[in-house]
Amino acid sequence: MSEARGKPSASSARPRGRAAMPAGAALAPSLLSADFARLGEEVAAVTQGGARMLHLDVMDGHFVPNLTIGPPVVASIRKVTDLALDVHLMIAEPDRFIERFVEAGADMISVHQETVPHLHRTVALIRSLGAAAGVALNPATPISFLEEILPDLDYVLVMSVNPGFGGQRFIPSTVPKVAALHRLIEGRDAAARIEVDGGVGADNIMTLFEAGAEMFVAGAAVFDGKDPRRNAAALAARIGAGPTGA
Repeated sequence: MSEARGKPSASSARPRGRAAMPAGAALAPSLLSADFARLGEEVAAVTQGGARMLHLDVMDGHFVPNLTIGPPVVASIRKVTDLALDVHLMIAEPDRFIERFVEAGADMISVHQETVPHLHRTVALIRSLGAAAGVALNPATPISFLEEILPDLDYVLVMSVNPGFGGQRFIPSTVPKVAALHRLIEGRDAAARIEVDGGVGADNIMTLFEAGAEMFVAGAAVFDGKDPRRNAAALAARIGAGPTGA
């Protein structure tokens, strides 16, 4: 496989926004755990390993006790990949920044239920800008909080660690939570898909898949400082989403 696979075509004729969400199971390496001095190379490596989307964690030091990236970094990553960019806003007052992240190249944007007083309005804003709209739930937030908004969502991001830092240990109660959410989505005849973020790795990705999750955010399990391409390929293969070529 050519190294150029991780880069956009000259025509930039890639699907955008909601249309960019991959169908079926998808591995979403979390760039928070990547080597930022080699970010383009890291993106190319995981693309060659079978990643179908990239997860970008945006933190503000208020909602979570950490600071990470903003729209300029998203725009830089957009230049080197055709993969869907999945932007997770772990920030207070996300409505102020949603348009800027979409302009920077975000295809998917999730906001935390815990930060948004007018969730329907925020979801409508994301979708009006052409992006896929997701709502993230902290580990202690019940799925019942989504019952009214569920039909309007493209996906639900279930946090399997407390947000704010990479490399945390997976919270086992996430598995029955995902299963219950899957039943709720089916019962409401909704189209929302389930994404899981936090501590995802070889020891739990299949269990989560069987519970109903389709998109899997993996940071430390992919970017271990050794071989992100091989790590991504191994995880993607477990959910039947490996690379299509060599």
